[in-house]
Amino acid sequence: MILAFDVGNTNIVMGVLDEKKTYFLTRFATDPGKTWEEYAVLVKNILEIRGADIDGIEGGIISSVVPPMNNILDQVIRVLTGKRSLIVGPGLKTGLNIAVGDPAELGADLVVGAVAAIAKYEAPMLIMDLGTATTISAIGKDREFLGVIIFPGVKISFDALVGRTALLSSISYDEPANVIGTTTTDSMQSGLIYGNAAMLDGLVDRCIEEMGEVKSIVATGGISSRIVPHCKHKIEFDDDLLIDGLRIIYYKNVKKSGKK
Repeated sequence: MILAFDVGNTNIVMGVLDEKKTYFLTRFATDPGKTWEEYAVLVKNILEIRGADIDGIEGGIISSVVPPMNNILDQVIRVLTGKRSLIVGPGLKTGLNIAVGDPAELGADLVVGAVAAIAKYEAPMLIMDLGTATTISAIGKDREFLGVIIFPGVKISFDALVGRTALLSSISYDEPANVIGTTTTDSMQSGLIYGNAAMLDGLVDRCIEEMGEVKSIVATGGISSRIVPHCKHKIEFDDDLLIDGLRIIYYKNVKKSGKK
């Protein structure tokens, strides 16, 4: 078994898994202000609550868009397992052909998601990740990474709206009955749900115009399950995409014995 950490700007997804199976996933807050000892206690408690055998963990892998978390979680893995972790970045084998200007600029989360999507879905494809930022990655017919669209995420955009308007307050992410709202809450929910769905549909249309063909569209990220069902394009929701990518990359770089 291994420990896998997918570190986003808001949350960390931690998984315990092996080559064939994910035993469990959990989420906790991303906080670079916490010490590695604080995270070690948190991770150890989670493992014990879930009944995971710490001695059976052979190592770990980290994908992070928050650089300070790399050292923190690497230290956690070393203390709990006695092993060093792999950190997704330059020098690590991914098998991904990155056809962009500077591959080193590509976020670890985009690499990991693309590795998993290529293994699971048919190319050419689009990969949507709806997190703190929303990204749409384009994969060509030869499974090469063509590029990415990045724009403010659903929650951060909505928080900015509420924070900068005097009469609009926070609402739940529920689906409104109609696109045209008749109350303030309905109107905001329409913009939140249908507005973001329409934006994704519009960007998919433009990507298809440039790429010529898209055979698969896959979405991941916590808020995806609320938005994607309202898109007109057929989009596959895959909540485990990044964890599956971490699994593939880990075992591509490390033998079963755990030796590099």
